Amino acid sequence: MQRSEFTLDLGAVRRNVQTLLRALRGAQLWAVVKANAYGHGADDVAGAALAAGATALCVATVAEGLALRRRFPEPRILVMGPSPDDEVATAREALLELVVSSNDVPPGIRAHVKLDTGMGRWGLSELATPAREVVGLMSHLAAADSDTAYTEHQIERFRAATAAYTHLERHIANSAGALRYAAAAFDAARCGIAIYGLSPFEADPAEDGLEPALRWTSHLAQVKRLRPGESTGYGRRFVAEADTWIGVVPVGYADGFRRGLTGTNVLVEGELRRVVGTVSMDAIAVELERELPAGTRVVLIGDGVLAEHHALVAGTIGYEIVCGLNTDPTSARRVVLDG
Repeated sequence: MQRSEFTLDLGAVRRNVQTLLRALRGAQLWAVVKANAYGHGADDVAGAALAAGATALCVATVAEGLALRRRFPEPRILVMGPSPDDEVATAREALLELVVSSNDVPPGIRAHVKLDTGMGRWGLSELATPAREVVGLMSHLAAADSDTAYTEHQIERFRAATAAYTHLERHIANSAGALRYAAAAFDAARCGIAIYGLSPFEADPAEDGLEPALRWTSHLAQVKRLRPGESTGYGRRFVAEADTWIGVVPVGYADGFRRGLTGTNVLVEGELRRVVGTVSMDAIAVELERELPAGTRVVLIGDGVLAEHHALVAGTIGYEIVCGLNTDPTSARRVVLDG
């Protein structure tokens, strides 16, 4: 038996893409599949997103773009991060499109000039007349999940700065922007987290019609009873006050179950159960109501156990939870469902 199993539902990915396309009302959706599709598997997610109507793929690095190009020879692939000079020729040969944050546009490559409308990272403060290689103008929303006034300010700043260049593709919206701000749609939206059925607002994704595409399960490897005064895990962070059944699950922070997740809930036999004691590198303890047999399934993410809830407990965001999952075949089994 594998220590844990990841199941990716491509049907959920496709339905999430369609939900976003409805919100965009005619604008294109470009699927962001950087960081191995936020831990979900770039090749699988990219294929499902394209089949559901996405018209381009977005990555962070040229290396990610090249890996996708080998699998997908036709679709547009946009490299959103800075590209070193020594990678430009390779990107050109692979027909990758590059984002540039200066007026120095590499010759012979389709480029998107990035404007800084308020993120305060990459991008030009002012736009010059775009070079002939430029096919798109873009920016990035800083607080579409939390600050309406600032987001509207960014959208209008971008609209004004690009008004003379409507013949170029304009794009500023991320997942939160696509779901909440119709004015942010322009020609395309670069959507990531919502494609995977996670909420860009750290809420229940169902509120926006999204379906989590990933399920992570394990099992009870050992079940034991702690007597009063006995403890489990490093540092004796959990000491039993009464007779207490615990189940040991063979996953830990090396698998992506973060050390800060003590106190979160997982699903055991359909019931929520609390993770107690210190999360170890490859084991966690779950407080049980009664003795259960070894091998009983434990759902770590999925079936109503949300990455967003884990993120709240760990003091982080759902993005980091899923990006940190270890799906290496030496530690977990990975299953892809095409439902």
